[in-house]
Amino acid sequence: MVIQCIFFAGQQPYYESDEYVQIANLGLAPQDIAGWVLEDADEGYPSFTFPDYVLPPGEVIRVYTNEYHPETGGFTFGVGRGVWDDRDPELARLLDVGGTVVSEKTYPPGC
Repeated sequence: MVIQCIFFAGQQPYYESDEYVQIANLGLAPQDIAGWVLEDADEGYPSFTFPDYVLPPGEVIRVYTNEYHPETGGFTFGVGRGVWDDRDPELARLLDVGGTVVSEKTYPPGC
């Protein structure tokens, strides 16, 4: 499991609801990510805890700032403002259910 990229410069005016973090399962087996957490490590918030979900091998999901896209998992932080600072790159962190850091990524390069 790896954070592939962060689309940090949203195109939606003011709130950048279309920002997202893309996560991929690069392994050979399905990965149960229920209870895993994606967070803005620099700010400490927001964070997103995954519901019951199994990511098949070779597949990707996205966690959007405040949009719902079922074709990429349907996950959103659900916040009404941009999460990822356009001028000062931040660190996204993915933690497993036990709190172990699985992947970290900053930006650019973009998605």
